[in-house]
Amino acid sequence: MAETLIIADLHLARAEPHTLALLDAFLDRARHVRAVYILGDLFDYWIGDDQPLDPEIAARLARFAELSAPVYFLPGNRDFLVGDDLLARLGAKAIPEQAGIEMGGRQLLLLHGDELCIDDVAYQTMRAQLRDPNFIRDFLGRPLPERIAIAEDLRSKSVTESSSKADDIMDVNAAAVAEMLDRSHTACLIHGHTHRPAIHRLPDGRARVVTGDWGEFGWLVAVDDEGLRLERFTPTGTNVMDLLDWQQVAVVEQTAGGAA
Repeated sequence: MAETLIIADLHLARAEPHTLALLDAFLDRARHVRAVYILGDLFDYWIGDDQPLDPEIAARLARFAELSAPVYFLPGNRDFLVGDDLLARLGAKAIPEQAGIEMGGRQLLLLHGDELCIDDVAYQTMRAQLRDPNFIRDFLGRPLPERIAIAEDLRSKSVTESSSKADDIMDVNAAAVAEMLDRSHTACLIHGHTHRPAIHRLPDGRARVVTGDWGEFGWLVAVDDEGLRLERFTPTGTNVMDLLDWQQVAVVEQTAGGAA
């Protein structure tokens, strides 16, 4: 049965051998799948499609473009400035920041996930500022070295600030999750961002699935008509960390507009 693979939070920055080996293992598996979805933060930061790419990373992006399955890209907080040129390198189609798909008779909603972390007020304020069209226009008009310096500074500040915040503040807000499930009329959210891989079975029969960030291991969510699996892998093997049968997930009645 053909599966769909979902990944997020690779945070590519430089051509590290282990990361390249994880990418190669993933791309080998993706040769025979139904579709591939990238839920943001493919890069550690992306400051415009003129950003230089290491040749080894560029070669892996070209492998995405060579897949027979369609590739879809949804932006994260680190790479919301990905444009048409980078998408062409990936052979990917851009999809909305909250994208609905159907699998096994269940409606699923894919997103990066940072919009659910509403308890981190400072982060949400910064997120709104960075995505303001006026800021984006001004930023993209600056010379490449200046944009890189700004991105490096923001990344450094993010690391420093995150180390001083309580863990629960940086996780998703339960009320925000419930509101999004209700508004989108979906049975299951799948997202990244928090770096806390898990399958959360909610009391109302719905679910929230979090894929992990890549480091020592790669992470993916494999979805088919029977259910989904949260998998952790290395270049030499894969472990199924948890699985969810669609029979365990509530069927949510759709409105005329369907999922968001």
